[in-house]
Amino acid sequence: MSAPRSLSGERAAARLATIIAGFLALHLVLAVVLPLTEDEAYYRLWAQAPALGYYDHPPIVAWLIAAGESLAGDDRLGIRLGPCLLSSLTTLLVYDLARQLDFDEAASLRAALWFNLTLLSAAGGELAVPDVGAETAWTGCLCALARTRRQPFWWLAAGAAAGLGCLAKYSALFLAPGALLWVLTSQERRKSLAGLWPWLALMTAAGLFTLNLAWNATHHWVTFARQFGRLTPHRFAPGYLIGLLGGQVVLLNPIVAVFALRAVERMRRGLAPQLGLPIITSAPFAVYLIIHGLHDQVEAHWPAPLYPALAVAAASVAPTRDRLARLVAPLTGLALCLSAGVYAAPYLGVPLRVDPAKSIRDYPGFARRLEGLLQKVHGRWIGAASYGLAAQLADQSTVLAPVIQIRERRRWETLAPSHADLAQPGVVVDLTRRLSAGSLQACFGKVQDLGDLARGAPHTAPLIYRAFLVSQPKVDVLRTGCP
Repeated sequence: MSAPRSLSGERAAARLATIIAGFLALHLVLAVVLPLTEDEAYYRLWAQAPALGYYDHPPIVAWLIAAGESLAGDDRLGIRLGPCLLSSLTTLLVYDLARQLDFDEAASLRAALWFNLTLLSAAGGELAVPDVGAETAWTGCLCALARTRRQPFWWLAAGAAAGLGCLAKYSALFLAPGALLWVLTSQERRKSLAGLWPWLALMTAAGLFTLNLAWNATHHWVTFARQFGRLTPHRFAPGYLIGLLGGQVVLLNPIVAVFALRAVERMRRGLAPQLGLPIITSAPFAVYLIIHGLHDQVEAHWPAPLYPALAVAAASVAPTRDRLARLVAPLTGLALCLSAGVYAAPYLGVPLRVDPAKSIRDYPGFARRLEGLLQKVHGRWIGAASYGLAAQLADQSTVLAPVIQIRERRRWETLAPSHADLAQPGVVVDLTRRLSAGSLQACFGKVQDLGDLARGAPHTAPLIYRAFLVSQPKVDVLRTGCP
C-alpha cells in the first residue's frame, strides 16, 4: 500500500485503521453471538479432516476453520476467526486498489467504508463460508494487476492470488477471462502479452489450482461434477433473474448500487478509463450470473467476490460533498446491517409470518429435545436426511450419540468415519417434506413413528420435524445411504 506522504495521508491512514478495527470488532461480536449456519457446521466437519478438496468446494474454507480453531478453540469464535481477519484484509485491499487506480484518499476511504457497509459484507463478513476467501483473493488479484503498469513482476502476485481464489471457490476461475478482457481493451496492455510475465502468472495460478485438480482426479471428480453440473440450463425461468437483481440492490446497499451503475456508465462513455480494471474484470462473472438467473436460482452470496470492485467503482464517482454519498449511503448501510444483526440474534423472536433467520434458530433447544427422545426410546445413534441438519446436530454439545446423514453418503467419504453402530436402534429425524415412514421402510426392517419435534424462535411459526425409531437395516446405510 502506498505510504502516507503528507499530513492528509496520515489522517487517511488513521481513518482506515479506525474502519478496519471497528468492523473487525463488529465481526468478532457477531461471530460469537450468531448461531452457526448449516453450511458452517458442515464445513467445521471438513476442518477435522484436512484435505486438498471436498465434495462441495475447494479446501480453503476448511483450512481457515482449522487455523482459527487451533488459536481460539472449537467454538463459534474459532470457526469464524479466520473469515473475520480475512474481511479486515479485504478492507485494506479495497483501499489499496482505489489508491493504485489514482483515486484520492477521500474516495479510497469511502470505498473501504462502503465495502463494509454492504449488507452482505457487514452482516456476513464473519461467516465461515468459501465466499470470504474468494472475495479476498479476487481483490488481491486486482491490486496486483493495478501495479503491473509500473512493475510487471506483479503479474506473479496476480497469478498467485487468482490460484488461491480457485482454491477457495471455483467462481475465481472467471478472473482469467476477466483479466484477459481487461488486457485486450488497451493497446499498451496488449503489448504485455508479448512478454513472459502474464504467462508466468497464468502458470502460477494453474500450479496452485492443480492441488485441487489432483485431489479431484483421485476422487472421481466429485467437486467438478457437483459445481459444474449447475451450468447446463434445463428451462427458461427469467423470474430468477428479477429476484437476483432486486436482492443484490439490497445486499449491495441501494445507494451504493446507484453509484455503481453510474460508474459503469461513466466508464462506458470513456469518462473514467481507470475504472476499467474493477469493472471489466468483473464482467465475465457478472454475465454468467445473469445467464444462470435466466434458468435457475442464483444464491444471494454468489456475487460476493464482485463487491469490493463495485465498492471501489461506486465510491470513485460519488462527489465528496454530496449528501447522498456522505450521509445517506453510510446510514442506509448501517441501518440495514444493524437490523439484520439484531434480528438474527438468537435472543429475539420477531412475530413474522416468514422468518428469514429461521434456518439458524433454536438448534441447541432442538438438540436437547431430540437427545431426550433418544434416551427415552433407548436409541444409540441419530440420523438425518439432510447434510445441514446432520452437521448442526453434530455441532451441539448436548448430543452424545453419533450423528450421520443417511443420504448423500458421498459427502462424507473423505471426512472422519462415523462411529454409529447401525446394528443398534437409532432415531432418524428431519423435516416432514424430506422424510417419511415409507422411505425408511426401504432401508430398515422396523420403523416406528415417534411423532413431531419443533424448532424455531418464540412467537414464530416453527419448523416441524418428524422422528422415527429405526432398526434392522436392510442395506449398508453407511456405505450406500438410504434413498
